[in-house]
Amino acid sequence: MAKGELLRKLFISYAKGDPDLFRSAALEIIADEENKNNRALASALRRSLGNGSNLGTSPTLQPIPRKLEVVPHEKDKQLPLVDFVTPERRSSDIVLSRENQQLLLSVLDEFRQRDLIKSHGLRLRSKLLFCGPPGCGKTLCAEVFAHEIRLPLLVANMDTLISSFLGETASNLRKVFDYAADRPVVLLLDEFDAIARLRDDESQHGELKRVVNSLLQLIDRFSGAGFLIAATNHERQLDAAIWRRFDEVVYFAKPDRSQIGRLLQLKFRNFKTEFDPVSKAASLSGFSHAEIERVCLNAIRRSILQKRSSVDEVRFQQAIELESRRRSIANQIEGSSKASK
Repeated sequence: MAKGELLRKLFISYAKGDPDLFRSAALEIIADEENKNNRALASALRRSLGNGSNLGTSPTLQPIPRKLEVVPHEKDKQLPLVDFVTPERRSSDIVLSRENQQLLLSVLDEFRQRDLIKSHGLRLRSKLLFCGPPGCGKTLCAEVFAHEIRLPLLVANMDTLISSFLGETASNLRKVFDYAADRPVVLLLDEFDAIARLRDDESQHGELKRVVNSLLQLIDRFSGAGFLIAATNHERQLDAAIWRRFDEVVYFAKPDRSQIGRLLQLKFRNFKTEFDPVSKAASLSGFSHAEIERVCLNAIRRSILQKRSSVDEVRFQQAIELESRRRSIANQIEGSSKASK
């Protein structure tokens, strides 16, 4: 493309506040300089444009749509099959492992430079499977992801989606996928194992096995302007054929000591502590992200009720003990449940 046309695109992107158009034009200019062997200038321009080291560092001039649209409903009681959510949580609200951060950044970068990727005849990665133990940030990450690419979040209502009427569940799924394909959104199928269970499970009803067949076809055909994210705490219960349908699988493990330290700093960023939160990371080893958040919030609540302006070590330790008691009860219930099967 002629330099004048590229400059025109840059000015148009500025006038419209369109970061994707700006980045696309800027990358074309850089490529043009590289083709002319102006390596030094191309490298300087690329550094100025920046690739970002964290989620959310790219320009975000475009507002996230906030208008609620008419969403698909199930046939019987006309209940909504999805919730239309404006994502508010951002990259500063989540702690990710380095591997997950790099993977998600690469997917985000593809989306931001989608015109460049498509110009080479390549398909964007748009189908992600989030798995791992409960309370480790899968749903939160889906919201952060939607916020960073400036798209609304559609959250499927699984209790409404799964119908007691023969054939209606597959029909409901089709409505949701068709709706997501018609507009740029992030579609989140949380508790994904509820509709994607192993088909060789003898306890499964024949109708649910047919639902899995329909689901596989819908995922294969999904080519919306946004993303499909499925999340599950029970990845071992997923049908084997499901895994091949996703472009990337992201595993959310319990946080290591370094991540725990970052989580503690994050949760206490708006409330003072009389100790260094990072120094307490070892005492929370094995806790999930959600459990650590609950510890911090309980310590803050206790301090507020006692008219204190900061959290001391005593109240923090009491909050850990309270959460440990909760974990013990949950483990006992889980053990009893397994023993009764």
